[in-house]
Amino acid sequence: MNFDYTDKVKAMRERLLAFMDEHIYPNEARFFAEIAANRAAGNAWIPTKIIEELKPKARAAGLWNLFLPRSPRAPEGLSNLEYAPLCEIMGRVPFAAEVFNCSAPDTGNMETFERYASEELKDRWLEPLLRGEIRSAFLMTEPEVASSDATNIQCRIERVGDEYVINGRKWWSSGAGDPRCAVYIVMGKSNPDAPRHSQQSMIIVPADSKGIKVVRPLSVFGYDDAPHGHMEVVLENVRVPAGNLLLGEGRGFEIAQGRLGPGRIHHCMRSIGAAERALELMCQRLNSRVAFGKPVSAQSVWHERIADARCRIEMARLLTLKAAYMMDTVGNKVAKAEIAMIKVVAPNMACDIIDMAIQAHGGGGVSDDFPLAYSYANQRTLRLADGPDEVHRQSIAKLELARHMAVKSDIEMPVTRGS
Repeated sequence: MNFDYTDKVKAMRERLLAFMDEHIYPNEARFFAEIAANRAAGNAWIPTKIIEELKPKARAAGLWNLFLPRSPRAPEGLSNLEYAPLCEIMGRVPFAAEVFNCSAPDTGNMETFERYASEELKDRWLEPLLRGEIRSAFLMTEPEVASSDATNIQCRIERVGDEYVINGRKWWSSGAGDPRCAVYIVMGKSNPDAPRHSQQSMIIVPADSKGIKVVRPLSVFGYDDAPHGHMEVVLENVRVPAGNLLLGEGRGFEIAQGRLGPGRIHHCMRSIGAAERALELMCQRLNSRVAFGKPVSAQSVWHERIADARCRIEMARLLTLKAAYMMDTVGNKVAKAEIAMIKVVAPNMACDIIDMAIQAHGGGGVSDDFPLAYSYANQRTLRLADGPDEVHRQSIAKLELARHMAVKSDIEMPVTRGS
């Protein structure tokens, strides 16, 4: 495995770093101030002007749709390995990825359209998503069941003539609060009597369809993430054309595995960026504060924490690059163990390092004067999003046990005395 950055990626990385310095970091305060002003005026669910101003600049800089590999509709797309160092940089600021049209859940949804949708659906929905003109949401999780086991999903997708009728209640539908959100990808049960992993399907639902009600935003540690939002959505007798079904009935799990692999590793790439920035802020804070007659950075307890943080970031980055390399070379299915491992490792690592940085900042660390509290909320959520830690650990353990069972069966058992 060779993880060296190509000359192309090195050049793009330098261009992205310069863009962050010129346009992203200086506008962090403005981004949150716009949201606060909208909230004070009575509606936080309005797209920020700063994002829309920066999108054309990102596109002009050649930093657009970098996440989507092998798509004729997005020729600028990179491989997973090429994208990793760039996505990491975007992860340093929570809103940055949207500026480059590389933010979740749109990235996963665009990948789903590219891989599994008809050309007609691609023309209608994928093209405006690739242009950054609309946004999207992915409706999978439900409040009434343990959605970590997706076979529990109860939302019904039933064929009636030339249409499908959808009924269900979803939540944590990220992006559904944005007024630019024009389309949902919905996972539901189309045949309860089919084999366990063939009961579910995925279907495209226009967000303005009759029968859809966005009930409420769900907050994360008090943050509502406006104007993006994580919404509870009710679908009541929602009708869409039969052609909106992806691939065919009973193929929802197949699509989910194709969609969630890249989505999970993108989250992990951004987690590394969040951890890097937290370590950077922590060291700056420790060097600038004096306690008990000497810089806080001189206190030995912080040496241990800084060293541990650096080691863990480097380990997580290497595992991310290995998973990305395998996804590119042998496919998501073969790389499933590496994807599961990094999905456990990266958010946990980021949570711990951001927590250290909060501690280094004292009371300021838990306030909104610094980006750490919001960053922690995002990373803690990732230990649940796209599958909780426990499910990924279970998958890793099963793969490991199966591997050793195969090895054991190949080894001739020793002959014991008396046999």
